[in-house]
Amino acid sequence: MPKTLTYIDLFAGCGGLSLGLHQSGWKGLFAIEKSPDAFKTLDYNLIKQKEHFNWPKWLPKEHHDINEVLANYSTQLEKLKGKVTMIAGGPPCQGFSMAGKRNEYDLRNDLINSYIKFVQTVEPKIIFFENVKGFTMEFKKNKERGLAYSYQVTKKLEDAGYFVKGQLVNFGDYGVPQKRTRFILVGIKKDLPKASQQKVESFFTSLEENKFAFLKEKGLTTTTNLQDAISDLFKQNGLEETPDSPSFQSGIYGKEKGNYQKLMREGVDNKIADSHRFPKHSQSIINRFKCILDETPSNRRNFNISKEIQEKYSIKKRTVIPLNEFDKTPTITTLPDDYIHYQEPRILTVREYARIQSFPDWYEFQGKYTTGGILRVKEVPRYTQIGNAIPPLFSEQSGLILKQLIT
Repeated sequence: MPKTLTYIDLFAGCGGLSLGLHQSGWKGLFAIEKSPDAFKTLDYNLIKQKEHFNWPKWLPKEHHDINEVLANYSTQLEKLKGKVTMIAGGPPCQGFSMAGKRNEYDLRNDLINSYIKFVQTVEPKIIFFENVKGFTMEFKKNKERGLAYSYQVTKKLEDAGYFVKGQLVNFGDYGVPQKRTRFILVGIKKDLPKASQQKVESFFTSLEENKFAFLKEKGLTTTTNLQDAISDLFKQNGLEETPDSPSFQSGIYGKEKGNYQKLMREGVDNKIADSHRFPKHSQSIINRFKCILDETPSNRRNFNISKEIQEKYSIKKRTVIPLNEFDKTPTITTLPDDYIHYQEPRILTVREYARIQSFPDWYEFQGKYTTGGILRVKEVPRYTQIGNAIPPLFSEQSGLILKQLIT
């Protein structure tokens, strides 16, 4: 195995994938992320605090658009050809997402071609690619006669000289307290010693076989639920002024309950959890949330509210999901007002979102908490950063198995 396992994180977001790779012994070269908000979080935690990247002098340590990097630094990228162990990351998923309006003409879908061009330029030894479940679905009007984008990407990467295998994976099966199915694709360069289609396919079987030992070592199981994740973060624990938002209140830590919370709180001795700022709900919203929680039986939790409740309280919103503490959450989106806390009549905080995605509490989020209106297209606030991320607990497990591909 090479002494230093290096990678470049494309479409890095706030750093969920990079954090997991850091924890599994990889070393980042640099990360490309277009959003200044998301990059601030990655920069604060992984560049400044953990010094995780050997950032090259030719690339400014700031947010970048992948196409600008390809255009402006082509000479420097060419010099990396064959010298990088892995390219990781996946293009933004909004055009493919089942949670939104699937649109094959969404301009963000073109970023897949930018990703492939980057791979062709740098020629890493292996590839790790992630995207939403909808990436494997056909678009009815697709010019390629309905072929799913996953098929097209697989074909282009095979043509670029890689053995490739893609598969749907539910992160909830790997200790994450959330049912979150994503398309994972792994590739290995065909001209590497011992490279084969069987070897790349072994990633998924090894990942599955290794999860129990990995989780056991951390004191975790595959069955971690919402209560296991956030039951030390109740509002009723007490309130203090939010450090970065003086007009808001944050919750103080309750007693640590269970190994998942112990892991998340490791190395943190603050009284207040980072980004655990409570929303300012009006009394009428609080009352409505109370009624919804009271009137939704446990077997109807984690699903959208019934038509009867919608009509009774004149709710026009498309998605309102009262959560079930004894189960994993549904896939969390970038819209926190889609969910009601299982016990307290409120939406989840940013920190609770982060726990559900397995970000440890020392990982501090930067930028606005929320945004709205036309700014939704331009800004990536904290909830959105987390909703778009790969859970670090899963990417750490992936990082360990990816090492085996190059032995």
